[in-house]
Amino acid sequence: MRAEILSIGTELLLGQIVDTNANFLAQQLPTLGLDLYYVSQIGDNLQRLRDAIRRGLERSDVIICSGGVGPTEDDLTREAIADVLGETPTVQPELEKQLREFFTRRGRTMPARNVKQATTIPSGTYLPNPIGTAPGWWVERDGKIIVAMPGVPHEMHKMWEEQAQPRLAKLISGGVIFSRTLKLAGIGESHAEEALGDLTHSTNPTLATYAKSDGIHLRLTAKAATQQEAERQLEAFEPRVKERVADWVYGGESDSFPAVVGAILRERGLKLAVAESATGGQLASLITEAPGASDYFVAGYVVYSAEAKRALGVSPEVLREHGTVAEATTQALAAGARQASGANVSIATTGNAGPDASEDKPVGLLHIVVDIGGRQVCQETRYSTTRTEYKRRGAQEALYLLWRELKRAA
Repeated sequence: MRAEILSIGTELLLGQIVDTNANFLAQQLPTLGLDLYYVSQIGDNLQRLRDAIRRGLERSDVIICSGGVGPTEDDLTREAIADVLGETPTVQPELEKQLREFFTRRGRTMPARNVKQATTIPSGTYLPNPIGTAPGWWVERDGKIIVAMPGVPHEMHKMWEEQAQPRLAKLISGGVIFSRTLKLAGIGESHAEEALGDLTHSTNPTLATYAKSDGIHLRLTAKAATQQEAERQLEAFEPRVKERVADWVYGGESDSFPAVVGAILRERGLKLAVAESATGGQLASLITEAPGASDYFVAGYVVYSAEAKRALGVSPEVLREHGTVAEATTQALAAGARQASGANVSIATTGNAGPDASEDKPVGLLHIVVDIGGRQVCQETRYSTTRTEYKRRGAQEALYLLWRELKRAA
């Protein structure tokens, strides 16, 4: 079956955001046996949307839309689909009730404009959105399928995985599709694919890699006549995958890396402190994303200046001999943070986020030290990226180094 993707939103055409949704969907469609023929970007214009949908119905079997299902005047995907099919949208009382309850749970009253999100057409039904206010549409007419989903990536991903993908799989193959996710830290996508080797070419189950902000995600997907059979396929396949990337697997779909590290600290009764220069507080922010972080996280020090580093215990001699960006300085910061806070474990960072070289230290240099009860592990890393991305990646790498050392100390 032929498929095409319509990415909807004027912001795409202006280059204000990158179309990651189309990239995600393009990787997903082959697992369903769908051949992707076209990918288009359309602005928030009703006539151009009508034209794109009408053209898609002429040349494709499945049209997948992302964007334009919000409540504002320029969210026009529903209107365009209804116009092309000659059908009139009507409000679905049960869906409207769900939307109003969504707002009530957040202590708000639903604006009148959101009522249009509770509409469907005779040839369609709505796709629930458990994490947002924009339900999707599933439309079947004259042997064609139109799927409309939100443009917000995490909402679209969840709706695809829980609603659209299973429906398409059952319709196309008469069976079911079942997926699991494994999450990796401390390894890049190309190295992960190299480690996985021939498993990335498996056809059923399939294995796909995705670079995400919290590491590499591996999506394992099986197709079978029943869910039980699909699950059995994955139960046989997953151990083979884990064996190849055992050093980097930290969890599954619902696991966050900060929470996984925090669980180890909590289980062992350890207390953590951080001293940050290069990462500027990003590491403490990452650690405290996990609920209950106060069980193990004692203190975070942002020691940007030489004076602040001296106040945390870095000696004038170390600063004079090595400078503010150096392994020795980072070691002294890690020891100082651990001692000042009374923690068992500490992490320290120094580096140069750029854009200019400092103290003859190259842009992108990052020193990380993990201190577990006085035993220190040092790592030097270099990034070629923006200051914001440098801090984000540096914090992730520092937390990974702690996780690795905690596992080794088990």
